[in-house]
Amino acid sequence: QVQLVESGGGLVQTGGSLRLSCAASGRAFSTYAMGWFRQAPGKEREFVAAVTWNGASTFYADSVKGRFTISRDGAKNTVNLQMNSLKPEDTAVYYCAAHKSGSVYSARNYGNWGAGTQVTVSS
Repeated sequence: QVQLVESGGGLVQTGGSLRLSCAASGRAFSTYAMGWFRQAPGKEREFVAAVTWNGASTFYADSVKGRFTISRDGAKNTVNLQMNSLKPEDTAVYYCAAHKSGSVYSARNYGNWGAGTQVTVSS
């Protein structure tokens, strides 16, 4: 089991940056691929980015490619999401999650979820 706690959300203007962090507890953290998802009001939860268990490969939604960067720090048991050039459409609650199996793009393939952190981008 992995417990996840997100932090780093907040209010930022269009074009600004935020860095989200997901702190994981549990010895199995290093064996999981990890993902970030987001959910805006009235919308379904959508994939943002994922990183493999060893950090060797990363995956991004087309909407954030080139603006967001996912990384993990095995020594600190954290997964980070650097978000640059933020847009109002990036406004959502952001969640990190531990991948179980299958495609990293589908939320159904993730198990443990954090409670989320709110990101609001003002125009």
